Amino acid sequence: MTRNDQIQRYRSTLQLGFFVLFVLAPVTNLLRFDLHEGQLWFMGQRWVLGIDALRAGQVTATQAAWGVLWRGILPALALAGGFLAVAYRYGRLYCGWLCPHFSAVELLNGLLHRAVGKFSLWDPRPTPGAAADGRWWPLFALSCVVLGFVWAISLVSYLLPPREIWPALLGGTLTPNQARFLFIAWGVFTAEFAFARHLFCRFGCAVGLFQSLAWMANPRSLVIAFDRPRARDCRTCGSAATVPKSGSACDNACPMRLNPRNIKRMMFSCVQCGQCLQACDQSQTAQARTPVLVWAVGADAVRETLRQRRAELAQQAGAAPAATAQPSGAP
Repeated sequence: MTRNDQIQRYRSTLQLGFFVLFVLAPVTNLLRFDLHEGQLWFMGQRWVLGIDALRAGQVTATQAAWGVLWRGILPALALAGGFLAVAYRYGRLYCGWLCPHFSAVELLNGLLHRAVGKFSLWDPRPTPGAAADGRWWPLFALSCVVLGFVWAISLVSYLLPPREIWPALLGGTLTPNQARFLFIAWGVFTAEFAFARHLFCRFGCAVGLFQSLAWMANPRSLVIAFDRPRARDCRTCGSAATVPKSGSACDNACPMRLNPRNIKRMMFSCVQCGQCLQACDQSQTAQARTPVLVWAVGADAVRETLRQRRAELAQQAGAAPAATAQPSGAP
């Protein structure tokens, strides 16, 4: 097992653990906001700011203000600052390594690929060497429905007491508003999983957007570096089932449908999952070569950024004379 294979196994373990935590957090009061009480629950305890105590005359206005600062504003700033600091250094690490939605994206991508040979319904053509098997269609559709329900009921559980929602759901005694919200959310999430999984991650997720903006602002942040002098080696790259080799093992492996050999600004929504590195490693190793894609961070990332800029400038300089050249015989 290669290092990249070990990384993917470790990443899958983290994803599974965080998915379970995401589903169980409201049930165990680890984290939820109770709309009935107007109260945040954290680690099994009510997270109070002291406002109710101020209304009851139990604390002074100064004490209540300190409570809001220490238990409200500062923790929120620390959480947001720490989250963006990680993104500034490593990019969308949360998305690729923890996010339960992205875990669902990868699962459904795999099922759809088995069914039609494509990772997305919007891919123009099947991946090279893929063997479509229509028998996987029912499992893909069922998975979309099940995951849509998990997301919908989890969302309701984060906002209303689970001890109220689950018995009412099982007993068929949901209120009209609760049932309406649950079934509308279920339908929306099911459709999103079926048709717009990675598209939502790329263009609709605010959490991912802010991580990407922080990542783009740092030239030393973690990037996928491409050994461009060895670009010719990519011509014979591909999975073992691909005949002839297609030269796109990394492109086909990316769950966000990106082209990992591209420059950083074209990889804006990269989630640092490393699946392109694994595909490159497997393909090149099978041909007795080292990978042409590696992670680079710090000074190595700066060198990669400068190399990309030089390549862009050279491309622009080569395109400019062609655009201004006049046909022979022109005045």
